[in-house]
Amino acid sequence: MESHDWLQMAVQLAMENVDRGGGPFAAVVVRNGALVAVGRNEVTPTHDPTAHAEIQAIRSACRTLGDFQLTECDLYSSCEPCPMCLGAIYWARLRAVYFAASRHAAAEAGFDDAFIYEQVGAAVGDRSIPMKQLRLSDADAPFDRWRLFADKTPY
Repeated sequence: MESHDWLQMAVQLAMENVDRGGGPFAAVVVRNGALVAVGRNEVTPTHDPTAHAEIQAIRSACRTLGDFQLTECDLYSSCEPCPMCLGAIYWARLRAVYFAASRHAAAEAGFDDAFIYEQVGAAVGDRSIPMKQLRLSDADAPFDRWRLFADKTPY
């Protein structure tokens, strides 16, 4: 299958997901021309605000491949990834992302992430949800332990 076909699959899965009671989003992860994982937006049926299609697809692909990095994989999404999914995409180190609808089309359908994009770039003290660092004497201790831990898996 070609990139266009994988993207069409994601769009079709998104339409089917609406009929199943989920959100109008889906994503597929592909490696070497083979389907690795599928993800559908399941926010409302699972009561999980992180159950976005891209997150679900990444989680499934990582389990299937037994790795937390998807460096040889491409993600095809029915829509431009939101800020949360974008973060997960970078953490998973996907090779490439292809999407169909824009975030602006999603906003017109009621899925507006512009506010979150703004908040991510705002200084901690300027965010709409109050955030304040509380200093503890051992706040950096987990990082000190990590640096000294000989048997760690770097990521």
